[in-house]
Amino acid sequence: MSAPSYDVIVIGSGPGGYVAAIRASQLGMKVAVVEREELGGICLNWGCIPTKALLKSAQVFDYIHHAQDYGISVKDFSANFPQMIQRSRQVADGMSKGIQFLFRKNKIDAIFGFGKLTKDKQVEVTDKEGKKTTYAAKHIILATGGRARELPNLKIDDKKIIGYRRAMVMEKQPESMVVVGSGAIGVEFAYFYNAIGTKVTIVEYLPNIVPLEDEEISKQLEKSFKKAGVQIMTSSEVTGVDTSGKLCKVKIKTPKGEETLEAEVVLSAVGVATNLEGIGLEDLNIKTEKGKVLVDDYYQTNVAGVYAIGDIVRGQALAHVASAEGIICVEKIAGHHPEPLDYNNIPGCTYCSPEIASVGYTEKAAKEAGYEVKVGKFPFSASGKASAAGTKDGFIKVIFDAKYGEWLGAHMIGANVTEMIAEVVVARRLETTGHEIIKSVHPHPTMSEAIMEAAAAAYNEVIHL
Repeated sequence: MSAPSYDVIVIGSGPGGYVAAIRASQLGMKVAVVEREELGGICLNWGCIPTKALLKSAQVFDYIHHAQDYGISVKDFSANFPQMIQRSRQVADGMSKGIQFLFRKNKIDAIFGFGKLTKDKQVEVTDKEGKKTTYAAKHIILATGGRARELPNLKIDDKKIIGYRRAMVMEKQPESMVVVGSGAIGVEFAYFYNAIGTKVTIVEYLPNIVPLEDEEISKQLEKSFKKAGVQIMTSSEVTGVDTSGKLCKVKIKTPKGEETLEAEVVLSAVGVATNLEGIGLEDLNIKTEKGKVLVDDYYQTNVAGVYAIGDIVRGQALAHVASAEGIICVEKIAGHHPEPLDYNNIPGCTYCSPEIASVGYTEKAAKEAGYEVKVGKFPFSASGKASAAGTKDGFIKVIFDAKYGEWLGAHMIGANVTEMIAEVVVARRLETTGHEIIKSVHPHPTMSEAIMEAAAAAYNEVIHL
C-alpha cells in the first residue's frame, strides 16, 4: 500500500512549524504536521505563553504589595502558588486548543508521533504504541525546536536541580532558589519567584546579567533586581551541586574565591540545545554545523526538498523568528519571491519587570562595526506617563549613524517596552532617520513618546530633559 502523500509535511508544531503549515495551506498545498507532544510545541505549552501568565500573576501580586503607593489599602493578601500554576496551565491549554481550531479551519492533518526522515525522503512516524507509519511529501520542513541545555556539572533531576519545564509546574513554592544563567529564561523566572517571596540568587558566568543586551541595559536590570531583593553573582561559575541533604549545597567559583550557597532548588537556565537526534539527518547526509542544520536564504538544506527552520538553524532562537522563517520557506516553495530575513532587524524581548526590548546594534557593536554614532537616551523618570503609573525605572536608548542618520539600534528597559519596540523595527525596515522620528508627533502622555525624546536627545533637540 502506497504511503499517504502530501505537498508539505512539517515535523514539529511550534511557532515555526504550525505557522509554516498554515501559510502552506493558504497557498493551496495539501499539508500535514507531525507532532510528538502537544500542538503549539514548547512555546505555546511550556515556553512563551505559560511563562507570561506566571509573570502576570507575579506582577499583579507586586501591584497589590505596593497598593498603598497608589492610595489603596489592601489587607490579608497572599500568593496562592498552586492557583498561579493552574492559571498558567489553563492559558497554555487554551492556546493549544486554538491551534487545533486553526488546523481544522485550514484543513491541515495533525499526525501525532515522532517524525523521522527516511533514506527515500519520506517521513516515518512512530506513535506512542510504537506503530510506524510512513508518509510521502514533495517538501519536508524540519521544525523540531530545542530543549533546555544541560551542563555536565549541573545534571537536571527535576527534583532539586530543575529545568524551565519543571519550574512552571512545581507543586510547592520553594523558599529559596539559585538560578544558573541570566538570559531571558533565567531572569524571567528569577523575577517571578522573587516577586512572590522566594529568596532568589542569580549566578552568571559572564560579567553582566542578560549578557546579550547593551551594557547599560544590563546594569539597569541588575540595579532594579537588587533593589527588589535578588542577589546577583556575576563573573561566577557553579562548579558543583551537592543534593544529598535537605537543601542543595551550590559550590560557586567567584572572583573573590569559592563560595557555597544553600538553596531548596537550583534552576538551570543556561540556554537551549537543538532537537536533531534521531530525525534522520545522517540517513540523507544533511549537513550540520555546531548543532545547527545548514540552510540557504530560503531554508533549503543541501538535500533538495528538505528544509529546516526555527531553533535548529542559525539565527536567534525566538518564536517570531521561527514563524517568519516558516512563512519565507513555504512562500519560496510556492514559487513566490520573498525577501530573505534580515536577522539584524529582529526584536528581542525579555518579560521580567522591568521589561527589556531591543533591536539592531548595541552601542559597542556599532562602534566595532566602524560606525561613528550618535546616541540618545531618555529616562522614564522624566516621563509623565511613567510617573503617573508609578513605573519610573528604566530608559530608552537609541543609536544612529552620525553620517547618514541610519537607525542602527534601540535598547529599552521599563514597563511595557516589549509593546513599544515594534515602532523601531518598522522604522528601521523603512530606513527611517532620527529626524523623521523627531518630527513624527507621538501621543502625550505615553511611554512611547520616550522613543521620540531619545531620538531628539541624540540630536541635541530633547525638550523634557
